[in-house]
Amino acid sequence: MKKRGFKVSEFEMRMARAQEIMHRRNLDAILVTTPQNIRYFTGFDSQFWESPTRPWFVVVPGEGKPIAVVPEIGAREMERTWVEDVRSWPSPIPEDDGISLLSDVVNSLATKFNTIGAELGREMTLRMPVNDFLKLRTFINRQILDGSPALWEMRMVKTESEIQRIEHICKLASESYQDLPKYLNIGETERDAVRKLRIDLIKRGADSIPFLPAVSGQGGVSQIVCGPSDRKLENGDILFMDTGSTYDGYFCDFDRNFAIGKISDEAMKVHDLLWTATESGIAASVPGMTTEDVWFAMNRVIEEGGVKGNNAGRLGHGVGLQLTEPPSHRPGDKTKLVPNMVITIEPGLEYLPGKMLVHEENIVVTEDGPKLLTIRAPREMPIIT
Repeated sequence: MKKRGFKVSEFEMRMARAQEIMHRRNLDAILVTTPQNIRYFTGFDSQFWESPTRPWFVVVPGEGKPIAVVPEIGAREMERTWVEDVRSWPSPIPEDDGISLLSDVVNSLATKFNTIGAELGREMTLRMPVNDFLKLRTFINRQILDGSPALWEMRMVKTESEIQRIEHICKLASESYQDLPKYLNIGETERDAVRKLRIDLIKRGADSIPFLPAVSGQGGVSQIVCGPSDRKLENGDILFMDTGSTYDGYFCDFDRNFAIGKISDEAMKVHDLLWTATESGIAASVPGMTTEDVWFAMNRVIEEGGVKGNNAGRLGHGVGLQLTEPPSHRPGDKTKLVPNMVITIEPGLEYLPGKMLVHEENIVVTEDGPKLLTIRAPREMPIIT
């Protein structure tokens, strides 16, 4: 799969569904400011997001096409997308950085509910100064509500084109993991492992690798969110690697564990327990089940294996334009699984003080049952010599 970008029909389909959801939730429009949401509705992408100086706005109306209100420096590229109405100002102007222009757009929209949604809630952020947001509230003739429930309802269920991109990057990363033992050796460092895997991923066609922690330790690891360090890989270690790599904006998110030389029978037993728990989580991921049901399916296997509870909190989540998205597989989360949701299955546990293991796969929920997007990890931990 080499073609990047989407056809106009893809964005038209997204807008039609978004507007149905907005009408049902009594929203006249939604204001988005973050790279992922702007990209979802427009297709606009830029490395310039790394600069926090300028705000960017897209108004998703209840009728018609999106309206972009962007700095002049990015207006020409926004005009290359399917968006026809692009308005700009010579940002940065801190005293009025697009707020008057944005207010004019919002105030000109047709009104039915007298409301506009914004990125105020669950796993959302505003990419604009809070003071400017407070000023905006006084400039517009609409009530600003939390638009995150509507946005996540739109984004949690992927289109076929989105799924194709996630499956593609999952395949590239799976193959890269499979080949790692061929070119990594005992005595090299965690940083060496990351460098080699990162180079291989880029050679295979990944666009970016924003997330690639690597952690090692005797018989297990102490954490899974930091690293790599310059620690050398030693006989008896387990090397944990987790990648969030992207293709055309879409993430994979899954890990693999590698045995360095010979590791303990206990560590191998725990790895097998997590592999089995993953099988149970995958099997439970069918339409009509809840994310809580998926959590219980995995946790039941873990507890039957002699481990009382786990320290991971949730055992998986959504994935798409972001590394992690709602929902979360956890007790109390009643999100119902529906076809075309892409989720991770991620059981983990601490089996000794300071020794933990995690296993993870990416799947898509379908009418016919769960479909693996990653290449399933081997039941026995791969060995690096």
